[in-house]
Amino acid sequence: MMLWNFKKKTYPDYWEAYLHHFEKKEKKTLDSSRFVAFDCETTGFDFFIDRILSIGAVSISKNEIAVADSFEIYLKQSHFNPDSVPIHGILQHDMLPKLSEEEAIKQFLNYIEDAVLIAHHASFDIQMINAALNRMGLPNLKNKVIDTMNLYANTRIKSNFIDKRAHYSLDHIAEAYAINLMDRHTAPGDALIAAIIFLKTTALLKKSKSFKLERYFLKPNMF
Repeated sequence: MMLWNFKKKTYPDYWEAYLHHFEKKEKKTLDSSRFVAFDCETTGFDFFIDRILSIGAVSISKNEIAVADSFEIYLKQSHFNPDSVPIHGILQHDMLPKLSEEEAIKQFLNYIEDAVLIAHHASFDIQMINAALNRMGLPNLKNKVIDTMNLYANTRIKSNFIDKRAHYSLDHIAEAYAINLMDRHTAPGDALIAAIIFLKTTALLKKSKSFKLERYFLKPNMF
């Protein structure tokens, strides 16, 4: 008779500490939740081949950006794509202090905890983080996620003259809201722009009595 070994898979302490934050079952609201706007600069757009170069993030609490509670790291480049350098400006052998992929992801998990994650075209950034986690033998992120493009699209006047499926770029929205683009295409700069867009769009959307934050959470199957 064959006996099957159903031993539970064990995860590193930092992943268990991350999961611990999700044990509380508090409802996510604009006033009570911690949000983290973040951005990844990468070597390209292939989730299997390309790698994260840097992660920038800033937290939002009680409708205010907590600049002092920010996050910025650079990763060692195991994969280098010179074609992407003109966009993000990160060189393979520059003098910036860089972390291994595992250490960078560990620090990111420790920073975000159970915050609602905010990003522009968020599915890309989430999938890049998830790809790194999977390479480390870990599951996907557990956080709720909101895409600032969806928020902005829902502030637009609904008419036949506006394409409700339009993919508004970060530059387009920043221009519409007169947001400074000086640090565009840096992870911290794009994270800050996304945070400002989040505050401006939610300020408009919550004027509606039917506003519900959970309506804007992305579905897990999008990652």
